[in-house]
Amino acid sequence: MQLTDQQKKHLRGLGHGLKPVVMVGDSGLSEAVLKEVEQALAHHELIKVRVRLGDRKHRDAAIARLCDETRSHLVVRIGHVALLFRRNAEKPRIQLT
Repeated sequence: MQLTDQQKKHLRGLGHGLKPVVMVGDSGLSEAVLKEVEQALAHHELIKVRVRLGDRKHRDAAIARLCDETRSHLVVRIGHVALLFRRNAEKPRIQLT
């Protein structure tokens, strides 16, 4: 499932007031971090992740890996913060048009 521009705009609006629930530090994407992101996505569907890694290239690679590993969609990335979305198939919380 690909997100349309309209859906991304809607999700950005919903995510504006959210605080980051997971922080990725210098040690990178460990199994514990991936598990925490999985749990947060299963419960909330839309989360912010703060990625504190060296340069932009490393941050982009970490966010891409995070999206691949968790089967989530990157809605937007601003600086060190990424907004991720993954629909909960059993109990969808966010309605997309």
